[in-house]
Order: sequence, then C-alpha cells, then structure tokens
Amino acid sequence: MKIAIFGLGYVGFTALCCIAQEGHRVVGIDVNPDKVAAILAGTAPIKEPGVDAMLVKGLADGLIHATSSPVGELDDCDLAIVCVGTPSGADGGHDMRYIIDVTRQIAGELKPGRAQPLTVAFRSTIRPGTLDELIHPIFRSRLGDATDDLVELVYNPEFLREATAVHDYFHPPKIVVGTRDGQPSATMDALHANLDAPVFYVGFRESEITKFVDNTWHAVKVAYANEIGRVCMALGISASKMHEIFVSDTKLNISSYYTRPGGAFGGSCLPKDVRALQRIAADSGANTYLVDSLLRSNEAHKYAMFRAAIDGLAPGAKVLVAGLAFKAKTDDLRESPNVDLVRMMLAAGYDVLVYDPAVDATQLVGANLGYVYTRIPRLEALLISAEAAEAGDFDRIILTNATGLGLRVPPEKCLDIATIK
Repeated sequence: MKIAIFGLGYVGFTALCCIAQEGHRVVGIDVNPDKVAAILAGTAPIKEPGVDAMLVKGLADGLIHATSSPVGELDDCDLAIVCVGTPSGADGGHDMRYIIDVTRQIAGELKPGRAQPLTVAFRSTIRPGTLDELIHPIFRSRLGDATDDLVELVYNPEFLREATAVHDYFHPPKIVVGTRDGQPSATMDALHANLDAPVFYVGFRESEITKFVDNTWHAVKVAYANEIGRVCMALGISASKMHEIFVSDTKLNISSYYTRPGGAFGGSCLPKDVRALQRIAADSGANTYLVDSLLRSNEAHKYAMFRAAIDGLAPGAKVLVAGLAFKAKTDDLRESPNVDLVRMMLAAGYDVLVYDPAVDATQLVGANLGYVYTRIPRLEALLISAEAAEAGDFDRIILTNATGLGLRVPPEKCLDIATIK
C-alpha cells in the first residue's frame, strides 16, 4: 500500500519507520520544513531506540519520503493516518486546531473518480463524538453527497510507550479500530496483517474513549502509589516492603507496572488526557472525584519530591540532576516532572546542572522546545556531558530514574527519587 502520515512527532514518525519496515510506501507530511529536511537527510527528529536504522533503510529502499505539502500525495494513496497533536486547551479540553487543519487539507485533496475511498485513520487522542460531530461534517461540507464514496473514516488509537515504541508497534497489547458501523475495514486489516494482537472492531465512540480510559487508569495507579508512598515516608514505614506485599497479589491488584511509589507522572499523554477527561465528565454531569484530584495530587507529589531532594542541603549547594526527560532514553520534556524539579531548585537558589544523554538542546523542536524553554530558559547552559558529570564536585546527585543513566558517581552523594524506599 501507499500510506500518508500527517504529523511526524513521536507517534507519526515511529509509525512512518515501522510501516516502511513492513514494505509499504510511506510519505510523511509535516508543517515543519526543518523536520522534513532532516528526515530526507536521514536524521530522525526524535530520540527513540530503533528508528534511526529503519529511517536510513527506508530511504535507501525508496519506501520513505517526506514533504511539507500534501498536494498530489493522496491521489494514489490507500490510507492516510493522522497523528497531529491535540494539546491541552484553555478549558482543559483538547485543542483541536491541528485536527481541523489536517482534516480540511485531506478533504481538499480528494477528487471525484477515485477507484475506492481513501481510508483516513485518526490516531490523535480525541474526545468521543469527534469523528461524528467534527471530522465527518468537515468532509461533508467540502465533498457533499460524494463523501462516503471518497473517504472511509476510521479511529485507530495507538498504544506506544516512549523508549519502547518500536517494540510496542510490532507487539501491541491490542488493536482497536473504530468504524461508523463497527464492522471491519479491509484497509486496516491489511495494515495490521503482520501484527499478533487481539483486534476489536467497534463504533467510533467506543474507540475514541479507549485512550482516555487507558491513560487515566495509568495516571490513577501512579498517583495512588505515590500518595501511599508519601504516607509511608511521613510515618517511617518501608514503602518498598509495602509495595512488595501489594504487588504479590496478582489476582486482585492486577499489575505492578505503575504501582511502585516513585516519580510523578508526566509526558505528552497522561496529563493532557486526564485534563480532557475531566472536561468530558463535567460536560456530561458525571462526578469523577478521583479523576478530578489526580493532577492536584501529582503537583503535590512534585513538591514532595522537591522537598526530599533538598532535605539537608545548604542554601546554594551544587546539585546534579541526572535525567531531565520524563522517561530515560527519550528527549521528550513535555510536562516532565524532572523539568519542574530543576525549575524549583533553581528558583530556590541552588546551583544546578543537568545530565541527560538523550537531550540535545540544539535539536529540540516544536512543543518540546517551547515547553522546556518557558520553564528553564537557561537549559543549554545547564546541560553537561557524562565526563563533566562524573568529574564534578557536587554536594548532591539526584537520580530521576532507577538506572542513574549509567553515571559512575559516588553512591553516598546520590539520592534516587525514582522510588520511595
């Protein structure tokens, strides 16, 4: 198949590389010309294990192309996948401007006489009802009665975790495909033909709610574990022993993945999707008190971790923060609790430097760039190399993930805030 992907962020670019790896021709479309130029030159715009080699191979095999304009690209396409951002809006709901822009672009490129409808699969997280109430009306306003002859609308949420996105693409926990009537789509079956996972064909709204339910549940687990961890800290109880007992119950407590007391949740998905679900619940009259408390609890945990990080430190002490991105091996700084930690320590007057091998301040783009520089304007001056980190005479070294990013530093100076012991 020939497949167009709109939006080349973490989800879109990973899909571009993985789909080309399966032998499909893929064209990536992104409004950022610098990102497009980098991709055509064989340079990945994100830090994600495995994508670099797939990009180089896809370019060499003639299976990957990138452009800033969709003009003419959809004429011979079988499938268009929309992966543009849906950031938090002023009211907590999703900002839909990018979805609207791309939908209008695609509708403008569809011409009468197609042999079969273009399947347009949306992967951006959107509130239930968006396909029916926003996206389909945009297509119909442009295409009229020919809409259903020219386009097949699908909602196909992704379940990729940063730092393991390539593995997750080829080994998904589930495949969810939302269609107007809940029946299978031949195009989506062809896309997923080589993937071994349970497949759920459902209506639009069931598929659209999936990511909210998943991401809010993950947020619930993290916040709950951290609240219990703070109680343990206050009462002198071993949180690690509590955790050992709790996760031994795999029959009722389900999973240990998000239940270890540790760092706050962050990144590009959980915070914004919790905000959006709050908005949905408010609109529908549902009283979701726990969901409404999650972000406040997460902010409280960020502050608790800041207090733990500076406990016993003299004013102006020299501190190394090892790990800035919200997850090791990525450069995603959006809503990273580690960014907040550095910001609070700088505001408190500490002499802070940062080590994160995946973060290059000169390579940050888009929302990633804007988010971190509005909070840490001096970021580029704070980042140091592994050699400088290991040679520095720091009063304290704060590890924001359990691995310590491979640094060889004195253990007696290290404080691991990735777990509450």
